[in-house]
Amino acid sequence: MTTHSATPIIAIDGTAASGKGTLARRLAEALGFAYLDTGTLYRKVAVDVLAAGGDPGDADTAIQAAQNLQKNLDLQSLKDPAIRTAQAGKYASVVAAVPGVRSALTDLQRGFATHPPALADGTPAKGAILDGRDITTFICPDAPVKFYVDAAVETRAGRRHKELLGNGEAIEFEQVLEDMKIRDARDMGRKDAPMTIAPDAVVIDTTSLGVEAVVALAMDHVRKTLPNA
Repeated sequence: MTTHSATPIIAIDGTAASGKGTLARRLAEALGFAYLDTGTLYRKVAVDVLAAGGDPGDADTAIQAAQNLQKNLDLQSLKDPAIRTAQAGKYASVVAAVPGVRSALTDLQRGFATHPPALADGTPAKGAILDGRDITTFICPDAPVKFYVDAAVETRAGRRHKELLGNGEAIEFEQVLEDMKIRDARDMGRKDAPMTIAPDAVVIDTTSLGVEAVVALAMDHVRKTLPNA
């Protein structure tokens, strides 16, 4: 299924803690685009299942939670601190591997891309930016601008470990690294819409690049591809 739209769309995929979210937010702010971190949808599903005492690995339970989120999405609920925990991240890729969960959230994501909501100040969005694992290849395959953001797994684990410690979680670096390797393998190996690099995506390796350099590199491509953005 394609996502032909008059609305400019920027699609960003990449591994966990690669910096894709930071890049997406910075581009959205600079361009006046609405932004959706699609990973938070799967984290939300996992958190909702756990909060109800369920097992994220149970397909039927996960699908029901995803369908409830699809019907009653509140973007503010995606800012819940519980969504940013190591546990939420671990189980997000578990529920994301369930075809029924992905199906329930696909239309939601495509709807956001083609009809982005107004910005926080009420002004109409000039476009949409979505980041995740399958945005460039499955959710918005026709997006005119595509990025794939990655970094060495040890670098990414270090970033996530620092973030988790800052949020008050007591967790060892080795555990974060192991969880990240498992998540990478699950995201890349799942049967439906696996994480992969789209042939027409611009690949950015952030291992040794600072935020400003990454944003500048991406913005240069955006300006060339979407001169009216």
